[in-house]
Amino acid sequence: MIQITTIGKALLALALLATHYALQAAPQAGGTVTLVLQNEPPTLVSIAHSHSSTLAVSAKVTEGLLKYDQDLKPQPQLATAWQVSSDGRTYTFTLRRGVKWHDGRDFSSADVAYSILLLKEHHPRGRSTFAPVERVKTPDPYTAVLELSRPAPYLLKAFVASEAPIVPKHLYENGGDVLRNPNGSAPVGTGPFRFKEWVRGSHIVYERNPDYWDRPKPYIDRLIVKIIPDAASRSIAFETGDVDIGYRTPVSPGDIERLKANPKLGFETKGNSYSYNVTRLEFNLRQPQLKELKVRQAIAHAVSREVVRDNVFYGYGVISYSPIAPGLKEFHDTRPTPYPYAPKTAERLLDEAGFPRGADGTRFTLALDFNPSDVHKRLADYVKQALGRVGIRVDIRATDFSQYVKRIYTEQNYDLAINGTSNLFDPTVGSQRLYWSKNIRQGVPFSNGTFYDNPVVDRLLEDAAVEIDPAKRVALFKEFQRIVGVEVPDLNLLSPTYFTIYNRRVHDHSLTGDGVEANFADVYIR
Repeated sequence: MIQITTIGKALLALALLATHYALQAAPQAGGTVTLVLQNEPPTLVSIAHSHSSTLAVSAKVTEGLLKYDQDLKPQPQLATAWQVSSDGRTYTFTLRRGVKWHDGRDFSSADVAYSILLLKEHHPRGRSTFAPVERVKTPDPYTAVLELSRPAPYLLKAFVASEAPIVPKHLYENGGDVLRNPNGSAPVGTGPFRFKEWVRGSHIVYERNPDYWDRPKPYIDRLIVKIIPDAASRSIAFETGDVDIGYRTPVSPGDIERLKANPKLGFETKGNSYSYNVTRLEFNLRQPQLKELKVRQAIAHAVSREVVRDNVFYGYGVISYSPIAPGLKEFHDTRPTPYPYAPKTAERLLDEAGFPRGADGTRFTLALDFNPSDVHKRLADYVKQALGRVGIRVDIRATDFSQYVKRIYTEQNYDLAINGTSNLFDPTVGSQRLYWSKNIRQGVPFSNGTFYDNPVVDRLLEDAAVEIDPAKRVALFKEFQRIVGVEVPDLNLLSPTYFTIYNRRVHDHSLTGDGVEANFADVYIR
């Protein structure tokens, strides 16, 4: 009979304990996760659209060449290896073998080439991001070679799924409006989830792809995306367990402290490093009053960023005078605004501009549209109050997202607009599109909607896009920030602090720099 010593018993206990914790740590298969969004996506594929709701769902089906860690270092996805030439003008990607589209067709370099050129032509940011790409060569089915007309020092960070999705060529090559392609409503991709159904105004359902190239992922059987426009209802849904996860602070900031007290809920700030955001008040520079610099300066003096941060965002944000978010520390200009909060100065400038108060105290009236969200509505209310104090009447126009986009970018019929715009990982990608005169494009969402046109700024942005010397590139962006800070084509207010709120039973949802916008292949429930 074998005698087990005291030491042996201790070692056995440790081994059993280690096995227990290993089993606990291993991802478990099965179950359903429910993601909540406040706005319905205009399309389910981000090949020609950059709205946050589309970004949240696109990568679940449609993948990218690369993914990025929290420090934005590239990692393999549809590409397994990559190489950039010493002159920065050739990018060679080795593609993953054995990958199938959800309809059974083989994924190949032809899909990559076609997708990159679609992005260059149709995507609001891709038009500038991929502008240097002259051609994409496909020497074999597993190699894609991007040949550039000039260096693009930011480009290696641009291949994440939500920003640069690789779509099936065979479903797009017949032409037509990319935004109206049927694949945008019932997408076919290479990703861990297959599209099941979209009930407009209610929900989207995705099911596990059993043939996913990265087996045994994904772990969950089903992903449901619920559309809940009302902020209070989203908070209740988290409390009742009707939804499991939401990102970019999916509830009213005023509810955060109450929800933090719920032991079933977690709050995560990781997963936002790929896409910093700046909240802005945009001016239509073709509008009679707003084309006058002194009027824009007066509005800048009339708005307190401290009030915006503390009262509108409940302290969850970092004040920014610059169009480049503070999170992009290398590029962000920390110098103060030339137009600090000073209502009396605003009054004087409006008088000098030739807009005295009338008998009723009003100088003129402006219409204000806001990108629909609870926090933007509160910001619109504050702007109305702030401008009213200096004699500018503001009429707030509330619409749904599609009408907002149509009014600002297609009809171009607005005075003031409140928007939150993503800076992403580099100013060439996130900021240039908003101030570059060549990106004044009717009908293209989140392009240069202010009609700002300054040849000096154009040159600075274009030079920065190709400058390979880091110090010179930073200097170009600093001068760009100085000029737009003085000319105020818009009023940059702050960079929000975003939380991903999740039920603690949901694990591994924010492993990469794009967080919830990633493909959810690693997500599991315990």
